[in-house]
Amino acid sequence: MPDPSLITDYLGELSAQLPASIVEELADGLDQTCQHYLDRGLDLDAAAGAALAEFGEPQVIVAAFTRLSPARRAARRLLFTGPVVGACWGTALITSRAWTWPGPSALRLLFGLSLITIIGLLAAAAFGRQYQPVGRAGTAGCAGIAMLDTAILITVAVALPAVSWLVMLGVAASGTRLAFTVQALRPVLDTQAITRR
Repeated sequence: MPDPSLITDYLGELSAQLPASIVEELADGLDQTCQHYLDRGLDLDAAAGAALAEFGEPQVIVAAFTRLSPARRAARRLLFTGPVVGACWGTALITSRAWTWPGPSALRLLFGLSLITIIGLLAAAAFGRQYQPVGRAGTAGCAGIAMLDTAILITVAVALPAVSWLVMLGVAASGTRLAFTVQALRPVLDTQAITRR
């Protein structure tokens, strides 16, 4: 069935904001819906219009896919658990007098700036309204959290003179979050790979 310009324009608007695989599925559904209206006796333009009305505005469809994005879900979970993990580490580092640990001050500053940047990326993914930027920010934020948790675990193993139960609590919190982040990254990366096609 030839696509009337209404459907072509509609799919073009979706293509600019969603991965090709999602748009292909929507195109198939739109074709079937249009065919249903043709079978009921409508002409091609009326059938296309009825199918588009049934599907809804492109912005509504993009918003729905954005809300269901794996990157958005992962970012929200990491933002929700972040204060708990941060409180564990804050308490452990203060009681262990982390400022006396060996290492350059620039490294501490870099860690702090990285943490602020990653929180910003996760917030952009958690509250963003466009599918592709949410996916990119979520991917970068998840990867950044995984790297920071790995870095702090390595730092504690190498630089900490004595291990307290508070440090072990921080290690457990980071280890748990690291395991979650690695698991959450799989669907996020799969979605990002699909987006690039």
